[in-house]
Amino acid sequence: MDNSSESGRTDASNKQSQDELMGEDLQLGDGGNNADIRMPSGTDDPLSDAEIQKYREEINRMDRTILDAIKRRTKVSQAIGKTRMGSGGTRLVHTREISILNQFRDELGEEGPAIASALLRMGRGKLG
Repeated sequence: MDNSSESGRTDASNKQSQDELMGEDLQLGDGGNNADIRMPSGTDDPLSDAEIQKYREEINRMDRTILDAIKRRTKVSQAIGKTRMGSGGTRLVHTREISILNQFRDELGEEGPAIASALLRMGRGKLG
């Protein structure tokens, strides 16, 4: 799968972004308004039902965005693959796929490559 656009983010900004996500109070997009995400320390200060509902609604919005992005990524990747194969090229660019797998591992940890692999398969189909 060959998606030509790169994130354009530097290693420093990636690290900063990861560090922000690991903080006690997370900031998530809320339709242009950032909402503080309270991280309970345990059973002493659990989230209220209202907080849980608010967070679930935010998750639902994020899931919709993620699903829409995956569908678009798949179509873009398929268009690139058809163009490449139509001009006598290969269905995939191995170095590109390795780069994507590594990026997802770096950004998401041990589950990252599995997510990247699923996205790659969706764009180019199964190998073998």
